[in-house]
Amino acid sequence: MTPPARHDNAAVTEGIEIDPDVRDWMKQARLPEGTARKVTLRGNPVLHRPCQEVTEFGDELRQLVADMFVSMEAASGVGLAANQIGVDARVFVYNCPDASEEFQTGAIVNPVLVPVPGQALTPPVEDEEGCLSVPGEYAPLARPGVAEVQGQDITGKPLRVRGDGLLARCLQHETDHLNGLLYVDRLAGPELSRVLSSLEERISKGDLPFWSEGA
Repeated sequence: MTPPARHDNAAVTEGIEIDPDVRDWMKQARLPEGTARKVTLRGNPVLHRPCQEVTEFGDELRQLVADMFVSMEAASGVGLAANQIGVDARVFVYNCPDASEEFQTGAIVNPVLVPVPGQALTPPVEDEEGCLSVPGEYAPLARPGVAEVQGQDITGKPLRVRGDGLLARCLQHETDHLNGLLYVDRLAGPELSRVLSSLEERISKGDLPFWSEGA
């Protein structure tokens, strides 16, 4: 997911800005050094089918999560799903502000959106949404203002994450990715046509960021 802003005190690791919150989370989780991978572009088949459930919680998963964090940071994102770096696995990472502008950082494996009490009585929040797999494009999209996912942490232990503000949108956006949906799949009419036309123009001109697989 594309962010509205980043922290100002990011550190630089091998030319890639690593946010302090991300760096601390990776250190506490004892993750290996990560490598930035290209972000998949809309149209890549891995983005358009549900991802496989993770059943092994070992070194391979830990390396994947490390690579995902570094790839997210390279692209200045606030969230990234595994299929956005070409891996068919139900995992996403995030470093995203909630409604109080506090950045929350983590990784969740096999996430599933669960109902939030009272959510049905609260109107959805419309805001602009962007995606690293649809680089440079934004469109208004209504989503619930509070979201909760349940899944597992990188060791396999049960985990629940609830968020509001941009974090709520991020949790929904990244879970959609793992179900084979992009935010543009929730658009329709002129807004969808505008976004796709603009993306095609960017691709044809080669106007894509260095971290995109289309660059």
